[in-house]
Amino acid sequence: MSLLLYFVLLLISGLFVGALGRLAVPGRDPMGLGATMLVGIAGSFLAGLVYTALTHGHRGGGLLLSVLFSALIVYAIRRFRGGTSTRLGRRPG
Repeated sequence: MSLLLYFVLLLISGLFVGALGRLAVPGRDPMGLGATMLVGIAGSFLAGLVYTALTHGHRGGGLLLSVLFSALIVYAIRRFRGGTSTRLGRRPG
């Protein structure tokens, strides 16, 4: 497989996993396609690391674990920006 094809497939899978991660967290997210791809790639990477650490060297992580980690990253980004799970960026009161 060529390196260019690998990067294209990485971006497509990152977009897919990131979109599922964003859908798993309720509320609006002011993220574009690039940020969604990066969230998906980071979620997949972290899922692979955790799965490898827990299974003592077996590869994998799976789609479900990747989406879970992507949703956690989306939630962390939202909390860091000062939003809540229902109203992004608005403070009560």
